[in-house]
Order: sequence, then C-alpha cells, then structure tokens
Amino acid sequence: MGQNNGTEVTEFILLGFAGQHKSWHVFFTVFLVIYVATLVGNIGMILLIKTDSSLHTPMYVFLQNLAFVDLCYATAITPKMLHNLMSTKNSISFFGCMVQLLVYGTFVTSDCYILAAVAVDRYVAICNPLRYVTAMSQRVCIQLLTGSYFMGFLNASVNVGFTFSLTFCKSNKINHFFCDEPPVLALSCSDIDINIMLLAVFVGFNLIFTELVIIFSYGNIITTILKMSSTTGRKKAFSTCASHLAAVTIFYGTLSYMYLQPHSNNSQENMKVASMFYGIVIPMLNPLIYSLRNKEVKEALKLIWKKILLSWTRL
Repeated sequence: MGQNNGTEVTEFILLGFAGQHKSWHVFFTVFLVIYVATLVGNIGMILLIKTDSSLHTPMYVFLQNLAFVDLCYATAITPKMLHNLMSTKNSISFFGCMVQLLVYGTFVTSDCYILAAVAVDRYVAICNPLRYVTAMSQRVCIQLLTGSYFMGFLNASVNVGFTFSLTFCKSNKINHFFCDEPPVLALSCSDIDINIMLLAVFVGFNLIFTELVIIFSYGNIITTILKMSSTTGRKKAFSTCASHLAAVTIFYGTLSYMYLQPHSNNSQENMKVASMFYGIVIPMLNPLIYSLRNKEVKEALKLIWKKILLSWTRL
C-alpha cells in the first residue's frame, strides 16, 4: 500500500473519533451495547410482525422493512468500527471500503423512502379511511417497497461507482469512523467536481422529495386530527404522529447536516457525531419509536410472552 503521489492506494486507515485510543474501552462498550440493542430490537420486530397475523397490515409491513434496512446499514458500519476500536491498525481494504459505502448508501437511502411510505400509509388511514383497503393494497405496498430499494441501490451504485473510479494518491487516512463519501472524496487527487455535483443532486433529490411527501402527509393528518370531534381519537392520532415525526426530524436533520451543508462549515468531529446519530443511534431507537408505542405491538408482545410462560409451566 502506498500513500505518496503516483502510488495507488490499496487500503485506507480509518482515524475514528478524537481520543478514541485513550478511551477505546469506553467507546467499545457504549457502541457494543447500542449495536446489541439494535440487533435485538430490529430482529425482534421483524420476527414479531412475521409471526403475529394481526400485524399483517400495510403499516407493519413498512415497519418490518424499516427494521430490516436499519439493521442492514447499522451492520454495514458498526462491527468494523468495533473491530477497529480494539485494533492498533484501523485499516480497511479498498474493496472493503467500496462495499461498505455501497451497502450503507443503499439502505440509508431506502430508509428515507420507507419513512415516506409510512407517512403515506398514515395519511390514507387517517384522512381517507374508507379508501384505505384499496389505496394501500398488497400490490401498492410491494410497489412502494420495490421503489424504495431501487432508489437506494441507484443512489449508492452511481455515487460509489464514480467515487471509486477516482485516483487516490494523496493519503490513505480517512478522517471518519467508516467509509462515508465526503471524507473519501477528500483523499482523491483527481478532479472531484462531478462527484460533488452527483452527490448533491442525488442526495438532495432523495432528501427533498421524501421530506416533501412526509410534510404533505403529516400536514394533512394534523389538519384532519384537529377536525376530529372525539378527544380520545385525537389524542391517539397525535401520539402516533408525534413519535413518528420525532424520529423523522432526527433522521433528516442529521442527514441534511452531513450532506447538504457546505463542507467548510462543518468540523470533522461534528460530522462524525451527525453520522453516529443516523448511522448507529437511530437504528436502535426506531423499534421503540415506531413500534413499541403502538397498542397492537404491545398486545402481540403480551400474547407471545404468555405463550412462552405457558410452555415453560408445561415442562
């Protein structure tokens, strides 16, 4: 592996967080706990929705896929980060970096579109309940999910393809804890103007389009809720929307901060903190925010727990 001008880079060094070598055991423990919670929460939600027939509705199909993409993009970056925290040489191969960015980019973009699909589902359920069965049919759900994964792969494959076709000969040290596009582009000795334009166009379109869908959906939902005569129904709808909007705000806020602001306005450490929120923390929180506050999920969990206790008593 070479780092000088004219020598091709074959591996990268991930610098991670400032001071991580002095307190690596603290970083490792915190991120390990978060990742285990992410695994348990998201795998648990996937299995719960799959096994309980009462949860086989469009909203929970979207939430099941949301749990899947959260699990995938968190797994794309966290295990390698945990390994590097214990290692003296925080390296990742050129091909490994490319695959990590492709997987991460695919699923984090798909996450945006599935969040938008959840908002559309809630809009139809609350604002047009009589049309819900036909508007959110199985075919429509499959089309929305297929489109979400397609847009994720398209965004990631185009940007990753253009990024790793560049020449890297300035340095091999990525000032980040995983292979994200802005810090990788900073290492290239090629002209990256096209890459920056592509990143801005693709990320900008995906964020703005899905944000507009969410704003339109929840704007109409709030208007409908305010017109409800039932106080109980209004409180239930507001509670659901508030939890969804909280997760959406954190997710889109950190993504926008990372990708849509001029690079010069962001310190490297602030960018890492933003990446940590949407790449590591939010996948852990989503099962709690989107699912465990729902009455149907609580009832399904109680039913499964009762079955487990009953099977133990029979042993």
